[in-house]
Amino acid sequence: MKTRIEELVRLLNQYADEYYRQDKPTVSDADYDKLYRELVELETAHPELILPDSPTHRVGGKVLDGFEKFSHVYPLFSLQDAFSRAELEAFDQRVRKEFPQATYICELKIDGLSISLTYEAGKLTVGATRGDGSVGENITENLKRVADIPLTLPVAADMTIRGECYMPKASFARVNKQRQEAGEPEFANPRNAAAGTLRQLDTGVVAKRGLATFLYQEASPSEALSQSDVLHKLDQLGFVTNHDYQLADSMDEVWTFIEKMAERRDDLPYEIDGIVVKVNDLAIQEELGFTVKAPRWAVAYKFPAEEKEAEILSVDWTVGRTGVVTPTANLSPVQLAGTTVSRATLHNVDYIAEKDIRIGDTVIVYKAGDIIPAVLKVVDKYRANQEPMPIPTICPSCSGNLQHYEDEVALRCINPLCPSQLMSKLEHFASRDAMNIAGLGTSIVEKLFQAGLVHDVADIYKLTVDDLLTLDGFKEKSAEKLYQAIQASKNNSAERLLFGLGIRHVGSKASKILLENFGQVEKLAQAASEDIAALEGLGQAIAKSLTTFFVSQGAQQLLAELKEAGVNLSYLGQVADENAALSGMTVVLTGKLERMKRSEAKAKLEALGANVAGSVSKKTNLVVAGADAGSKLAKAQELGIEIKDEAWLESL
Repeated sequence: MKTRIEELVRLLNQYADEYYRQDKPTVSDADYDKLYRELVELETAHPELILPDSPTHRVGGKVLDGFEKFSHVYPLFSLQDAFSRAELEAFDQRVRKEFPQATYICELKIDGLSISLTYEAGKLTVGATRGDGSVGENITENLKRVADIPLTLPVAADMTIRGECYMPKASFARVNKQRQEAGEPEFANPRNAAAGTLRQLDTGVVAKRGLATFLYQEASPSEALSQSDVLHKLDQLGFVTNHDYQLADSMDEVWTFIEKMAERRDDLPYEIDGIVVKVNDLAIQEELGFTVKAPRWAVAYKFPAEEKEAEILSVDWTVGRTGVVTPTANLSPVQLAGTTVSRATLHNVDYIAEKDIRIGDTVIVYKAGDIIPAVLKVVDKYRANQEPMPIPTICPSCSGNLQHYEDEVALRCINPLCPSQLMSKLEHFASRDAMNIAGLGTSIVEKLFQAGLVHDVADIYKLTVDDLLTLDGFKEKSAEKLYQAIQASKNNSAERLLFGLGIRHVGSKASKILLENFGQVEKLAQAASEDIAALEGLGQAIAKSLTTFFVSQGAQQLLAELKEAGVNLSYLGQVADENAALSGMTVVLTGKLERMKRSEAKAKLEALGANVAGSVSKKTNLVVAGADAGSKLAKAQELGIEIKDEAWLESL
């Protein structure tokens, strides 16, 4: 019985691989279904014999309670965007300034959702969303229902693989037809459909919608020497990779590939929105490193956005948390990149003046970065209004005077008590990437503010259940739920708090770097500007902004109130220790470790102050080599780099 189950699982997985990945089926659907039914019958009779890589795991049937957070061992960085050949040339110049011999690999930018797949001993253990790059959501059960993701690898390896999950055009058309027939709203585009599917709590829905993947990165340490080698390795391991890639020695070759794929774009069975250009050599990637937000060795060229004509009916002016007043055009509705657009940003008053935009103008509208609708230019031949756009001088929120400083493009409200600024700051503080206070959204913040219950972020922690019950729409259960969410946020690691304070130039990545190094918000508040600017990936602008903020009496009072309320001001991750045994050293792990998992070894090295890199380069200080170490060990020996073994690491 056990032998027959093992044989059926092997055969069915082989046939699925031939069908989904190789596009070369060797059995008919009827024969596959016959074997599948036999396996189901055997597993039903003998559930203790069900194997972890059985294809029956791919069907639905589970209703999930929700999604847990998942902290990525290897952070997912976003890519720097480029919108012109000139920007690509600038990227090329930055790379060749350090590495004149660098070559590139051009890959299609799939319009889907970034995913991370973790395998232990060759078995899929965690499938997660990108999230903010550091923390995503565990959607393993849903990703198991994506037919082309291997549940088991042909080797018993510990590894983390990255890629894109998307909805093919054929699946998108089928799903929308079904939703239309059922009287449900249709998805706007395949990306939204894929995102909505992966967040389903009913795995049966996921199994039926026909999602697919392209995998492209080995995030865990790799023996590969180049990105093209990585793609070949992923192919051999049973992942689906996109074979429409191109190696290029120059930007001329890169641009030729971009033009070719722009012409083929509409004929592909899936959506793409650009081309990703990467340095092919992984050792050069390692030496180029990262900025706070993105790798220095890659750039994402975005195809020009679709453009449509629309009429400006009116303009709304809104105040943000920094006091900047932003104009938004109300438009005659137009279909753009799969969605109906009736509003578009006009950026700022200088942009309005430069483009001479007026009420009643017919304008060209596009989606900036395929996301935010924006006005590109005026269609002059349709102009009827001879009056320039009226620019407000009074804040629409507080009626205070607006300023337009010579060194800024923005119109700004300088009233620190402006209600819109205060409410926007409160919303930002409670947002997912900051303190993540579930339920404290725009409408609730507005109610709290209008009721006089909150004026700054510290007031959030003074709220009681009774306070919340005074607001319209709150019952005992909902008030208690929000109160508990506020209390839970006190325990967040302090980089979330720092980001939530909304200090100019200080984003979530910079906040994490700062707290990794300083450990506590209070220590950061006392740090010298030059010490902050010296941190890799930061600089003078962030340093000046932080020191200006923390020297103010208002900031000092705010921190005191937050501390008194019990809000954590310390970093809960691993704080850099300049006295640690491997402080400041770049270490590479290679080969098979016998007594430690790769993730455990990496965590120990980082706890000892090391920066754990994925490939050997001139900047590598030390290599820890296990059994069967390959090219990385050879390169380390060639460069004269110190080599240690697992026993040495355990002894530290």
